[in-house]
Amino acid sequence: MNTDVLIVGAGFAGLVMAERLSNVMGLRCLVLDKRAHVGGNAHDAYNEAGVLTHVYGPHYFRSNSSKVVDYLSQFTAWLPTSYEIRSFAEGRYWHFPINLNTFEELIGRPSDEEEFKAYLEHKRVPISKPQNSEEVIVSQVGWELYEKFFKGYTLKQWKKHPRELDASVCGRIPIRTNRDNRYLQETFQALPAAGYHRLFQNMIEASPGVQIMLRTDYRELLPHVKFRHMVYTGPVDEFFDCRFGALPYRSLRFETQSFEADTLASRAAIAGKQGFWQPAMQVNYPNEHDFTRIVEIKHATRQRCENTSIVYEYPDDYGPGKEPYYPVPTAENSRLYAQYAELAAATAGVSFIGRLATYRYYNMDQVVGMALHEFEKIEPALSATQPRALYHATR
Repeated sequence: MNTDVLIVGAGFAGLVMAERLSNVMGLRCLVLDKRAHVGGNAHDAYNEAGVLTHVYGPHYFRSNSSKVVDYLSQFTAWLPTSYEIRSFAEGRYWHFPINLNTFEELIGRPSDEEEFKAYLEHKRVPISKPQNSEEVIVSQVGWELYEKFFKGYTLKQWKKHPRELDASVCGRIPIRTNRDNRYLQETFQALPAAGYHRLFQNMIEASPGVQIMLRTDYRELLPHVKFRHMVYTGPVDEFFDCRFGALPYRSLRFETQSFEADTLASRAAIAGKQGFWQPAMQVNYPNEHDFTRIVEIKHATRQRCENTSIVYEYPDDYGPGKEPYYPVPTAENSRLYAQYAELAAATAGVSFIGRLATYRYYNMDQVVGMALHEFEKIEPALSATQPRALYHATR
């Protein structure tokens, strides 16, 4: 079997590379994925209740990059949406991320920004350069709000104390003194109008040089395919047979529950409107429960459907038969990854892109941007290469 570029992984990173290599350069791309569908963790599908769900947890697309948005807009229309979440603690729902509404719920009366700012100034721990996730939160809001909303959630999600994790983990969550209830801060916030799966299918259908092989382990196919370049989006440690030891990841487990219209009628007072089970698309459960959050993505998709589905998300250890969802950002793991990064940089003819291949927590738009940048980087070299297929010895 001959191809110009062998692409391992049919998620955002792999499919963006395949589309660019095919349509800009006219190259043949063979895209492999061990799963039964394209799209990686961003895959969505209609479940038995007829509800469009994000199969591998919620994927809230947002971006500050017009380049990324313009690129993806070739393959999808957009549904502008506002991602709002709540946190369930001490038997009640709280506005989250923390803002003026949260403060009013805390003190039990109306307030204003000035009073909230004064409260935070009084409560915050003066740390000029936070070194970990605990320090980054207590330096902004103090111990009470940290204990209520952050500590337990982080312990469950990462199976590590916040002080063991890089400051970027909890630092991703904004703290606001106004009434902005949005979960995210990026200027562009929207979902693909027909869903992620349709977006990926449109990319593939627009790329005549792209061949997809699903349910395929690239290692099994490697001895039987000739190619000029490889794009690898899987775990970087596994590519090198865990030469320096396995990089730690966190996995997830999902449980879905669906409800029909007659059952939802009794939830209207809690959800705040008919046809929903909970008051926001995502509710965090930082303390008492084993799961970290319940997601009802119908709030964001605004699907016209009498039924609804909620998804319980449980953090899980990574191991055989489980998916690696999150790199674990600690100083020790960063040092281990640096060894693999050095090997990757020295491996000719292979592009390592994506969250797993670079062992870093990236948003979807950042992965798309990385793929576009990598294409621009390798385009001159591939253009100059003679159009012949070579066996690629990866080890």
